[in-house]
Amino acid sequence: MADHPSGSEFDIISKYFRPLSEGSDEALGLTDDAALLSVPEGHQLVVTTDAIVAGVHFLETLSPEDIAYKVVGVNLSDLAAMGARPHAVFLAAQFSPGVAEDWIASFAAGLKSALAPSGAKLLGGDTVSTPGPMAFTITALGFVRAGRALTRAGAREGDLVLATGTIGDGALGLAVLQGDFDGLDAAARDHLARRYARPEPRWEFAQELVKRGLAHAAVDVSDGLVADLGHICEASGVSAIIEAEQVQLSAAARAVLMQAPERLGDVLTGGDDYELVFTAAESALSELEDLAATMSLPLSVIGRIEPMNPCNGPRVQVLDTNGLPMRLRASGYRHL
Repeated sequence: MADHPSGSEFDIISKYFRPLSEGSDEALGLTDDAALLSVPEGHQLVVTTDAIVAGVHFLETLSPEDIAYKVVGVNLSDLAAMGARPHAVFLAAQFSPGVAEDWIASFAAGLKSALAPSGAKLLGGDTVSTPGPMAFTITALGFVRAGRALTRAGAREGDLVLATGTIGDGALGLAVLQGDFDGLDAAARDHLARRYARPEPRWEFAQELVKRGLAHAAVDVSDGLVADLGHICEASGVSAIIEAEQVQLSAAARAVLMQAPERLGDVLTGGDDYELVFTAAESALSELEDLAATMSLPLSVIGRIEPMNPCNGPRVQVLDTNGLPMRLRASGYRHL
């Protein structure tokens, strides 16, 4: 996992990160430069990599545990969007010079807790010191039945557009942590802040979608609901209509919009929710609702897939409560 055979870096890895590989022979005890993996028969390997950088993707005021949850969550959410079961992660950690060992210990504890629900193991990576901001990159691996992976390219005209959980909490949680919404009660502020800091990837639900063949296309809401649904539309050669009033909100988000209704645009485009947005035939709705109920997971129908807009209009159109198109300042987060 490290370039150095001895010294403090090796000791840190041995003390804090090697325990995260326990129970996996593939990791080779983190004593080699690589791991050995086998793909189960009849499955395909799904691989994703995502990085988070202090001051860009997360606030430096977050706790080390929250930062660990964030980097795990954003990557396992990518696996969920394809219906893959998480199997392993590789971590490249860029620590600031002189970072306290207690901070690293808390970060490692956060990694362990964040990985535990999925059973994914840490199988390797690297640790380095950086003169720039701290940054963490995870490469996550998962398995999906061969030929069954969800992609962005399967949406069909007439499909329903559905979303898990509640939308907008991530963007509003970031605003809370930056000092907005002082008038909001403590419970609502805590809910939003936690949703931003500790995303909950919906990999269990996504696996059921794959197993039952219920979804045609899927994506996770990282860049914003409108932007990410737009990715499905672009890949599938279709357009979509969203009804804003059908987008499910948490009680905390509704409280924000009571104070600042103009923040609805942030809810629809802000991102950091890591919920699933997917398309499915209307005939599948009853089974989807039953599945979500058994998992105690909110599920809402937020729109419909339409033919490609012939006038080069927006791929995703959002309608207000009067059925009129909303004007949004941006569709979502743009990466450099």
